[in-house]
Amino acid sequence: MNLADIIAAERIRVIDDAQSKKRSLERLSEILAEGTPYLSATEIFTALVAREKLGSTALGDGVAIPHGRLKGLDECVGAMIRLPEGVDFEAPDGKPVDILFGLLVPQDSTDVHLNILRGLAELFTEEDTLRAMRAADNDKVLHEILIERDPMAQAG
Repeated sequence: MNLADIIAAERIRVIDDAQSKKRSLERLSEILAEGTPYLSATEIFTALVAREKLGSTALGDGVAIPHGRLKGLDECVGAMIRLPEGVDFEAPDGKPVDILFGLLVPQDSTDVHLNILRGLAELFTEEDTLRAMRAADNDKVLHEILIERDPMAQAG
C-alpha cells in the first residue's frame, strides 16, 4: 500500500491555527473526517487522544504520527498538517512538533497498520525530506514531496 492510496491531496494542509497539541489533534481530526464521511471529527479526535494517552506518537525531529484503529472503518485514511511553529508533543527528543501525519486504520488491520507506520517512520527520518516539507509554501508542494518520497511506493 502506497501513501497515495491513503492520503488525498486535499487532506494535506499547511495550517496556522494550532498552537497546542490539543488544537493540532482537533484540526487533524477535522481533516481526517473529510476522508471518512461516516465518522465524525469528534469520534476521530477521541481515538487519537486515547492513543496519545498511551504515550506520545512523536518520533522526534519535529514529527508526530497520531494514529488510531476505528470500528466501522473499511480502509486506511491519512492526513498531514504542517504548522508554521512547533507545538509541545512530549517528543522523546523534547523538540516541538511541526509535522503531523494522522492515520486511521480499520479495527482489525494490525499488520497493515504496522507496515504503514514503519513506512512513515522511515520517510520522516530523512533529513532532506523534512527540510523540503518545512520549506514547502503550500499544500500542493507538500503533497508532491510526500508522494515522490514515499518509501512504500519505492519498495513495491
